[in-house]
Amino acid sequence: MPTNSRDVGPRRKPSQVRAELTRDRILTAAAHVFSEHGYAAGTTNRIAERARVSIGSLYQYFPNKDAILAELMVRHIDRGTWTDADRLDFSPGSLESVVRALVRDAIDNHRDDPRLLRIMIEEGQVSDALRDTITRHGAQRVAQVRDVFARHPDVHVRDLDTAVELVVFTVELNTHRLAALKRDVETIENELVDMVTRYLGG
Repeated sequence: MPTNSRDVGPRRKPSQVRAELTRDRILTAAAHVFSEHGYAAGTTNRIAERARVSIGSLYQYFPNKDAILAELMVRHIDRGTWTDADRLDFSPGSLESVVRALVRDAIDNHRDDPRLLRIMIEEGQVSDALRDTITRHGAQRVAQVRDVFARHPDVHVRDLDTAVELVVFTVELNTHRLAALKRDVETIENELVDMVTRYLGG
């Protein structure tokens, strides 16, 4: 799990398009370098070389590779919005398909690069930006899922708010961890869908 550190915030937030493009190039290069070489060997020199910027330019944006990884984690979490939640079927008997849509969305958000995902879990440190992103994303995700469950006639739980938080935490944690371990995606999906559907259906 991510650990705390004082010096993992970015040094410079770009205010111009060119600077933003440079920052994006550094982050893209870092993702490739960490995946290809691992975190220990994924040095800032390698990242700068891959991004085709000077090491001095890289340090204008990030104080170290921990800060780069923290920003990659922020971007990873920020992508995790359930975009199809408004188009679900809320008719009786459709609860399993609704739960499957939730689980599949979480899995899709973790498909990109299992090795980089594993590095985020094992090496990532918590910046202020990451902490804020986790809080904001968690609140958005819980609100989305609560709206869906509140509208579905087959959801029967004692306390909806608690149930939503349990389901969101369970789905997110397990898809994140198991995807990083390269476990069979179909098995993960089916088992999570069965477990959550039975719980919600009472």
